[in-house]
Amino acid sequence: MKKLINAVDDVLAQSLDGFAAAHADIVTLGEERKFVRRRQVKPGKVALISGGGSGHEPLHAGFVGFGMLDAACPGQVFTSPTPDQMMAAAEAVDGGAGTLYIVKNYEGDVMNFAMAAEMASGPVESLILDDDVAVENSTWTTGRRGVAGTLIVEKILGAAAERGDDLASLKALGVRVNSHTRSMGVALTSCTVPAAGKPTFSLGEDEMEMGVGIHGEPGRRRVKLASADAIVDEMLGAIVGDLSLTSATEVLLFVNGFGGTPLMELYLMQDRARKWLDGKGIKVACSLTGSYVTSLDMAGCSLTLSVLDDQAKALWDAPVHTPALRWGM
Repeated sequence: MKKLINAVDDVLAQSLDGFAAAHADIVTLGEERKFVRRRQVKPGKVALISGGGSGHEPLHAGFVGFGMLDAACPGQVFTSPTPDQMMAAAEAVDGGAGTLYIVKNYEGDVMNFAMAAEMASGPVESLILDDDVAVENSTWTTGRRGVAGTLIVEKILGAAAERGDDLASLKALGVRVNSHTRSMGVALTSCTVPAAGKPTFSLGEDEMEMGVGIHGEPGRRRVKLASADAIVDEMLGAIVGDLSLTSATEVLLFVNGFGGTPLMELYLMQDRARKWLDGKGIKVACSLTGSYVTSLDMAGCSLTLSVLDDQAKALWDAPVHTPALRWGM
Protein backbone atom coordinates (compact mmCIF):
# COMPACT_ATOMS: atom_id res chain seq x y z
CA MET A 1 0.00 0.00 0.00
CA LYS A 2 1.39 3.39 -1.04
CA LYS A 3 -0.30 6.27 0.79
CA LEU A 4 0.76 9.79 1.74
CA ILE A 5 0.36 9.16 5.46
CA ASN A 6 2.47 9.16 8.62
CA ALA A 7 0.60 6.64 10.77
CA VAL A 8 -2.76 4.97 10.15
CA ASP A 9 -4.15 6.16 13.47
CA ASP A 10 -3.36 9.81 12.70
CA VAL A 11 -4.74 10.06 9.16
CA LEU A 12 -8.11 11.61 10.01
CA ALA A 13 -6.85 14.02 12.69
CA GLN A 14 -4.04 15.39 10.53
CA SER A 15 -6.30 15.62 7.47
CA LEU A 16 -8.93 17.59 9.43
CA ASP A 17 -6.27 19.95 10.78
CA GLY A 18 -5.04 20.63 7.26
CA PHE A 19 -8.57 21.07 5.92
CA ALA A 20 -9.52 23.57 8.63
CA ALA A 21 -6.32 25.55 8.13
CA ALA A 22 -6.72 25.64 4.34
CA HIS A 23 -10.29 26.95 4.59
CA ALA A 24 -10.10 29.01 7.77
CA ASP A 25 -12.07 31.83 6.15
CA ILE A 26 -15.11 29.52 5.79
CA VAL A 27 -14.95 26.82 8.50
CA THR A 28 -13.58 26.10 11.94
CA LEU A 29 -12.86 22.81 13.67
CA GLY A 30 -14.83 21.84 16.77
CA GLU A 31 -13.32 20.81 20.06
CA GLU A 32 -11.54 17.43 19.87
CA ARG A 33 -12.23 17.49 16.10
CA LYS A 34 -15.78 16.27 16.72
CA PHE A 35 -17.18 18.38 13.88
CA VAL A 36 -16.46 21.02 11.27
CA ARG A 37 -18.76 24.06 11.37
CA ARG A 38 -19.25 27.22 9.38
CA ARG A 39 -17.29 30.08 10.88
CA GLN A 40 -20.25 32.43 11.16
CA VAL A 41 -23.43 31.05 12.76
CA LYS A 42 -26.57 32.77 11.45
CA PRO A 43 -29.14 33.59 14.18
CA GLY A 44 -32.73 32.55 13.44
CA LYS A 45 -31.70 29.99 10.82
CA VAL A 46 -32.43 26.26 10.93
CA ALA A 47 -29.12 24.41 11.37
CA LEU A 48 -28.35 21.75 8.74
CA ILE A 49 -26.02 19.03 9.98
CA SER A 50 -24.77 15.96 8.14
CA GLY A 51 -21.87 13.58 8.46
CA GLY A 52 -20.64 10.06 7.99
CA GLY A 53 -17.48 8.04 7.67
CA SER A 54 -14.42 9.76 6.24
CA GLY A 55 -13.00 8.67 2.91
CA HIS A 56 -15.72 10.34 0.80
CA GLU A 57 -14.14 13.79 0.66
CA PRO A 58 -15.17 16.46 -0.01
CA LEU A 59 -18.45 15.01 1.32
CA HIS A 60 -19.45 16.20 3.98
CA ALA A 61 -17.03 18.72 5.50
CA GLY A 62 -16.32 20.26 2.10
CA PHE A 63 -19.96 21.33 1.88
CA VAL A 64 -19.98 23.34 5.11
CA GLY A 65 -20.47 27.06 4.58
CA PHE A 66 -22.83 29.68 3.21
CA GLY A 67 -25.76 28.18 1.30
CA MET A 68 -25.16 24.59 2.33
CA LEU A 69 -24.38 22.82 5.64
CA ASP A 70 -23.84 24.47 9.01
CA ALA A 71 -21.81 21.55 10.36
CA ALA A 72 -20.50 18.12 9.42
CA CYS A 73 -19.44 15.26 11.73
CA PRO A 74 -16.58 13.10 10.40
CA GLY A 75 -16.27 9.50 11.55
CA GLN A 76 -13.22 7.34 11.03
CA VAL A 77 -12.79 5.96 7.50
CA PHE A 78 -16.06 4.35 6.39
CA THR A 79 -17.28 4.42 10.03
CA SER A 80 -20.23 6.41 11.35
CA PRO A 81 -19.63 9.39 13.62
CA THR A 82 -20.96 9.04 17.16
CA PRO A 83 -24.03 10.66 18.75
CA ASP A 84 -21.88 12.91 20.96
CA GLN A 85 -20.30 14.39 17.84
CA MET A 86 -23.73 15.20 16.42
CA MET A 87 -24.98 16.70 19.67
CA ALA A 88 -21.86 18.85 20.02
CA ALA A 89 -22.25 20.06 16.43
CA ALA A 90 -25.92 20.92 16.98
CA GLU A 91 -25.08 22.96 20.08
CA ALA A 92 -22.29 24.81 18.29
CA VAL A 93 -24.41 25.93 15.32
CA ASP A 94 -27.75 26.42 17.09
CA GLY A 95 -29.40 29.50 15.61
CA GLY A 96 -32.57 29.13 17.61
CA ALA A 97 -34.76 27.72 14.83
CA GLY A 98 -34.14 23.98 15.25
CA THR A 99 -31.87 21.40 13.64
CA LEU A 100 -32.26 19.16 10.61
CA TYR A 101 -30.04 16.08 10.46
CA ILE A 102 -29.35 14.95 6.88
CA VAL A 103 -28.49 11.24 7.01
CA LYS A 104 -27.39 8.78 4.33
CA ASN A 105 -29.18 5.44 4.65
CA TYR A 106 -26.48 3.35 6.30
CA GLU A 107 -27.34 1.50 9.49
CA GLY A 108 -24.62 3.05 11.66
CA ASP A 109 -25.41 6.58 10.52
CA VAL A 110 -29.16 6.14 10.91
CA MET A 111 -28.83 4.64 14.39
CA ASN A 112 -26.39 7.25 15.71
CA PHE A 113 -28.20 10.26 14.29
CA ALA A 114 -31.46 8.88 15.74
CA MET A 115 -29.85 8.60 19.17
CA ALA A 116 -28.58 12.18 18.92
CA ALA A 117 -32.05 13.40 17.93
CA GLU A 118 -33.64 11.61 20.90
CA MET A 119 -31.25 13.30 23.33
CA ALA A 120 -31.54 16.77 21.80
CA SER A 121 -32.92 19.59 23.93
CA GLY A 122 -34.38 21.61 21.06
CA PRO A 123 -36.50 20.86 17.98
CA VAL A 124 -34.81 18.29 15.72
CA GLU A 125 -35.88 16.50 12.54
CA SER A 126 -34.04 13.82 10.57
CA LEU A 127 -34.05 13.28 6.81
CA ILE A 128 -32.94 9.86 5.48
CA LEU A 129 -31.51 9.82 1.95
CA ASP A 130 -31.70 6.73 -0.27
CA ASP A 131 -31.03 7.68 -3.89
CA ASP A 132 -29.14 4.55 -5.05
CA VAL A 133 -31.14 2.48 -7.57
CA ALA A 134 -28.57 -0.31 -7.85
CA VAL A 135 -29.80 -2.57 -5.04
CA GLU A 136 -32.60 -2.53 -2.49
CA ASN A 137 -30.54 -4.05 0.33
CA SER A 138 -26.79 -4.36 0.74
CA THR A 139 -23.91 -4.35 3.18
CA TRP A 140 -24.63 -1.82 5.97
CA THR A 141 -28.11 -0.88 4.72
CA THR A 142 -31.73 -1.82 5.04
CA GLY A 143 -33.28 -0.46 1.89
CA ARG A 144 -31.52 1.70 -0.66
CA ARG A 145 -28.20 3.36 0.03
CA GLY A 146 -27.66 7.10 0.27
CA VAL A 147 -24.96 8.08 -2.22
CA ALA A 148 -24.07 11.00 -4.53
CA GLY A 149 -27.59 12.45 -4.53
CA THR A 150 -26.77 13.60 -0.99
CA LEU A 151 -24.89 16.57 -2.47
CA ILE A 152 -27.98 17.71 -4.37
CA VAL A 153 -30.23 17.52 -1.32
CA GLU A 154 -27.70 19.36 0.85
CA LYS A 155 -27.30 22.14 -1.74
CA ILE A 156 -31.02 22.69 -2.31
CA LEU A 157 -31.87 22.56 1.40
CA GLY A 158 -28.90 24.79 2.19
CA ALA A 159 -30.24 27.51 -0.07
CA ALA A 160 -33.74 27.15 1.36
CA ALA A 161 -32.42 27.36 4.94
CA GLU A 162 -30.32 30.40 4.04
CA ARG A 163 -33.43 32.26 2.85
CA GLY A 164 -35.21 31.48 6.13
CA ASP A 165 -37.41 28.41 5.56
CA ASP A 166 -38.60 26.81 8.81
CA LEU A 167 -37.78 23.31 10.04
CA ALA A 168 -41.01 21.65 8.88
CA SER A 169 -40.75 23.20 5.42
CA LEU A 170 -37.14 22.10 5.04
CA LYS A 171 -37.95 18.54 6.05
CA ALA A 172 -40.81 18.41 3.52
CA LEU A 173 -38.62 19.88 0.78
CA GLY A 174 -35.87 17.36 1.55
CA VAL A 175 -38.30 14.44 1.31
CA ARG A 176 -39.49 15.72 -2.07
CA VAL A 177 -36.00 16.28 -3.49
CA ASN A 178 -34.82 12.87 -2.29
CA SER A 179 -37.82 11.21 -3.95
CA HIS A 180 -36.94 12.95 -7.24
CA THR A 181 -33.23 12.02 -7.13
CA ARG A 182 -31.65 8.72 -8.19
CA SER A 183 -28.06 7.50 -8.64
CA MET A 184 -26.07 4.51 -9.81
CA GLY A 185 -22.33 3.82 -9.78
CA VAL A 186 -19.74 1.64 -11.44
CA ALA A 187 -16.30 0.64 -10.11
CA LEU A 188 -13.27 -0.14 -12.29
CA THR A 189 -11.02 -0.78 -9.29
CA SER A 190 -11.44 -1.28 -5.56
CA CYS A 191 -10.54 1.23 -2.85
CA THR A 192 -7.90 0.72 -0.16
CA VAL A 193 -8.78 1.60 3.43
CA PRO A 194 -5.56 2.72 5.19
CA ALA A 195 -6.18 0.55 8.25
CA ALA A 196 -6.66 -2.53 6.07
CA GLY A 197 -3.68 -1.89 3.84
CA LYS A 198 -5.10 -3.83 0.92
CA PRO A 199 -7.96 -3.43 -1.59
CA THR A 200 -11.45 -3.98 -0.23
CA PHE A 201 -12.28 -6.33 -3.10
CA SER A 202 -10.62 -7.67 -6.25
CA LEU A 203 -11.47 -6.88 -9.84
CA GLY A 204 -9.76 -8.44 -12.83
CA GLU A 205 -8.18 -6.22 -15.47
CA ASP A 206 -11.19 -6.87 -17.71
CA GLU A 207 -13.90 -6.62 -15.01
CA MET A 208 -16.09 -3.92 -13.47
CA GLU A 209 -18.63 -3.83 -10.63
CA MET A 210 -21.94 -2.44 -11.89
CA GLY A 211 -23.95 -0.72 -9.16
CA VAL A 212 -21.14 -0.52 -6.60
CA GLY A 213 -21.68 1.31 -3.29
CA ILE A 214 -19.51 4.15 -2.01
CA HIS A 215 -17.80 1.88 0.54
CA GLY A 216 -17.05 -0.78 -2.04
CA GLU A 217 -20.22 -2.76 -1.31
CA PRO A 218 -21.28 -5.18 -4.05
CA GLY A 219 -23.50 -3.88 -6.81
CA ARG A 220 -25.92 -5.58 -9.16
CA ARG A 221 -23.32 -7.81 -10.74
CA ARG A 222 -19.69 -8.16 -11.77
CA VAL A 223 -19.29 -8.04 -15.54
CA LYS A 224 -16.72 -7.64 -18.27
CA LEU A 225 -15.46 -4.11 -18.82
CA ALA A 226 -17.62 -2.32 -21.38
CA SER A 227 -17.31 0.90 -23.36
CA ALA A 228 -18.12 4.19 -21.66
CA ASP A 229 -21.22 4.55 -23.86
CA ALA A 230 -22.53 1.14 -22.81
CA ILE A 231 -21.92 1.90 -19.13
CA VAL A 232 -23.77 5.22 -19.33
CA ASP A 233 -26.64 3.65 -21.23
CA GLU A 234 -27.16 0.95 -18.61
CA MET A 235 -26.93 3.29 -15.64
CA LEU A 236 -29.22 5.93 -17.11
CA GLY A 237 -31.67 3.27 -18.23
CA ALA A 238 -31.98 2.10 -14.62
CA ILE A 239 -32.25 5.63 -13.23
CA VAL A 240 -34.76 6.91 -15.77
CA GLY A 241 -36.85 3.77 -15.39
CA ASP A 242 -36.91 4.12 -11.62
CA LEU A 243 -37.93 7.78 -11.83
CA SER A 244 -40.45 7.01 -14.59
CA LEU A 245 -39.21 10.02 -16.54
CA THR A 246 -40.96 11.10 -19.71
CA SER A 247 -39.96 13.47 -22.49
CA ALA A 248 -39.94 17.20 -21.71
CA THR A 249 -38.78 16.55 -18.13
CA GLU A 250 -36.03 18.87 -16.88
CA VAL A 251 -33.25 17.33 -14.79
CA LEU A 252 -30.00 18.08 -13.04
CA LEU A 253 -27.24 15.74 -14.28
CA PHE A 254 -24.43 15.01 -11.80
CA VAL A 255 -21.43 12.99 -12.99
CA ASN A 256 -19.42 12.10 -9.88
CA GLY A 257 -15.96 10.58 -9.71
CA PHE A 258 -15.03 8.10 -6.98
CA GLY A 259 -11.56 9.52 -6.34
CA GLY A 260 -9.38 7.71 -8.86
CA THR A 261 -10.95 8.80 -12.15
CA PRO A 262 -9.50 11.63 -14.31
CA LEU A 263 -11.74 14.56 -15.18
CA MET A 264 -11.17 13.79 -18.86
CA GLU A 265 -13.07 10.52 -18.39
CA LEU A 266 -15.80 12.15 -16.28
CA TYR A 267 -16.46 14.77 -18.96
CA LEU A 268 -16.61 11.99 -21.55
CA MET A 269 -19.33 10.37 -19.42
CA GLN A 270 -21.10 13.74 -19.15
CA ASP A 271 -21.09 14.05 -22.94
CA ARG A 272 -22.60 10.60 -23.49
CA ALA A 273 -25.17 11.09 -20.73
CA ARG A 274 -26.39 14.34 -22.28
CA LYS A 275 -26.70 12.75 -25.70
CA TRP A 276 -28.57 9.75 -24.26
CA LEU A 277 -30.99 11.98 -22.36
CA ASP A 278 -31.47 14.26 -25.35
CA GLY A 279 -32.43 11.22 -27.38
CA LYS A 280 -35.19 10.52 -24.84
CA GLY A 281 -36.41 14.14 -24.92
CA ILE A 282 -35.18 14.75 -21.37
CA LYS A 283 -33.63 18.22 -20.95
CA VAL A 284 -30.47 18.72 -18.88
CA ALA A 285 -31.21 22.10 -17.27
CA CYS A 286 -28.24 22.02 -14.84
CA SER A 287 -25.14 19.88 -14.50
CA LEU A 288 -22.17 19.20 -12.27
CA THR A 289 -19.07 17.13 -13.03
CA GLY A 290 -16.26 16.24 -10.65
CA SER A 291 -15.19 14.07 -7.72
CA TYR A 292 -17.44 15.20 -4.87
CA VAL A 293 -18.69 11.97 -3.23
CA THR A 294 -15.67 9.74 -3.40
CA SER A 295 -14.55 6.33 -2.19
CA LEU A 296 -10.90 6.97 -1.31
CA ASP A 297 -8.88 5.93 -4.40
CA MET A 298 -11.53 3.94 -6.25
CA ALA A 299 -11.63 4.30 -10.04
CA GLY A 300 -15.13 4.64 -11.41
CA CYS A 301 -18.02 7.04 -11.24
CA SER A 302 -21.69 7.49 -10.52
CA LEU A 303 -24.46 9.19 -12.44
CA THR A 304 -27.24 11.06 -10.66
CA LEU A 305 -30.40 12.61 -12.05
CA SER A 306 -32.64 14.93 -10.04
CA VAL A 307 -35.95 16.09 -11.48
CA LEU A 308 -36.21 19.88 -11.31
CA ASP A 309 -39.19 22.13 -10.85
CA ASP A 310 -38.85 25.93 -10.81
CA GLN A 311 -38.23 26.03 -7.05
CA ALA A 312 -35.58 23.30 -7.05
CA LYS A 313 -33.77 24.89 -10.00
CA ALA A 314 -33.71 28.31 -8.34
CA LEU A 315 -32.40 26.82 -5.10
CA TRP A 316 -29.71 24.85 -6.93
CA ASP A 317 -28.61 28.02 -8.75
CA ALA A 318 -28.63 30.10 -5.54
CA PRO A 319 -25.23 31.34 -4.26
CA VAL A 320 -23.05 28.89 -2.33
CA HIS A 321 -19.63 29.36 -0.74
CA THR A 322 -18.06 26.24 0.76
CA PRO A 323 -14.61 24.69 0.45
CA ALA A 324 -15.73 22.36 -2.33
CA LEU A 325 -18.72 24.05 -3.98
CA ARG A 326 -18.81 27.74 -4.87
CA TRP A 327 -20.81 29.88 -7.29
CA GLY A 328 -22.87 33.04 -7.44
CA MET A 329 -20.87 34.91 -4.79
